[in-house]
Amino acid sequence: MSNPAPRPRILVANDDGIFSPGIKALALAMSTFADVIVSAPDVEQSAVGHGITIRRPLRFKHTASAGFGDIPAYRVDGTPADCVVLGVHLTGQPDLVVSGINLGPNLGDDLTHSGTVAAAIEGLSLGVPAIAFSQQATPAGEYDFAPGAAYAARLAQEVLTRGLPPRTLLNVNFPALPPRGVRVTRVGEHRWEDRLVTRHDPEGREYHWVAGTSTAPDAHDPDTDYGAVEAGLISVTPVRIDLTARDLLGELAGYVPQL
Repeated sequence: MSNPAPRPRILVANDDGIFSPGIKALALAMSTFADVIVSAPDVEQSAVGHGITIRRPLRFKHTASAGFGDIPAYRVDGTPADCVVLGVHLTGQPDLVVSGINLGPNLGDDLTHSGTVAAAIEGLSLGVPAIAFSQQATPAGEYDFAPGAAYAARLAQEVLTRGLPPRTLLNVNFPALPPRGVRVTRVGEHRWEDRLVTRHDPEGREYHWVAGTSTAPDAHDPDTDYGAVEAGLISVTPVRIDLTARDLLGELAGYVPQL
């Protein structure tokens, strides 16, 4: 009688912190078919991008109080990317890194500062296929992670079987309500207006708050991540970490000053 195939190893990270309900839903879904390890920030690290801590030591502490059951879970006093670095080096090379499920979508230009996406990128940097997952909230500010977590498990199994191109991750966004379908999309456009708010504290000292309203010019373009989520669909976007604008290489060569 042959032995059963070994279960894949999956590292789960996020930027909302180890006590977020989104990462719990994702880890539990992955544990139905894989051996899972959680490595997540000890506090919220939203919008920190791909920061890496290099000027102070980091702590990697096992925690049994985050509701993961038998899944080994570790809290890190660092960024989402730090969590992936420590998780990979201290627990062994996984077969897949998954990040999320983020509280709120990561669409369009948000990818450049998303800690959720950065954790997936760090997985790629360490030679591990990666997927980032994010969940849109309802108008009442509530999150239903069950449909997204179930789909995340299916997609993860496909990636483990089929693989992904080198240095390419999947950025997945779930609509607020149970999804009506799935669409493969491109990254949409996202703009911020009145991003910096300046105010004064009770003692008259000036302070600044990064805020404002956002607009998505192509929110109704069905080919974009925005358009898919707006239509109640799951958006699956392939993202490369090579940011080279290849279509401009020849044009720039004609006017870049030479030495």
